Amino acid sequence: MRQCEVYLHGIKAGVLVENDNREFSFTYDKAYLLNDNCDAVSLTLPLRPEPYYSPFLFSAFANMLSEGDNRQIQSQLLRIDSEDDFGILLATCQFDTVGAITVKPIEL
Repeated sequence: MRQCEVYLHGIKAGVLVENDNREFSFTYDKAYLLNDNCDAVSLTLPLRPEPYYSPFLFSAFANMLSEGDNRQIQSQLLRIDSEDDFGILLATCQFDTVGAITVKPIEL
């Protein structure tokens, strides 16, 4: 199992988990949901206390990943399988992302 904290505009919004079956869940942080001014991470993940589940990486996070030649170069340099979306997300989306979302790996 791998997981990371998800930040929106630098504020911890929730936790993204990849389980051992390569299925994903995203759960908003309880403290984040208590803030009346908090925004949803994406339109496809509206605010709610219950977790979201998916057999593939949620589009809000998958869209943060590079494609094509850039992805091949990243995977070679980072020694990560180019098909490992979650691994590439953990390695490349901690700083200076295009949008407002960043992630921070949680070490188990």
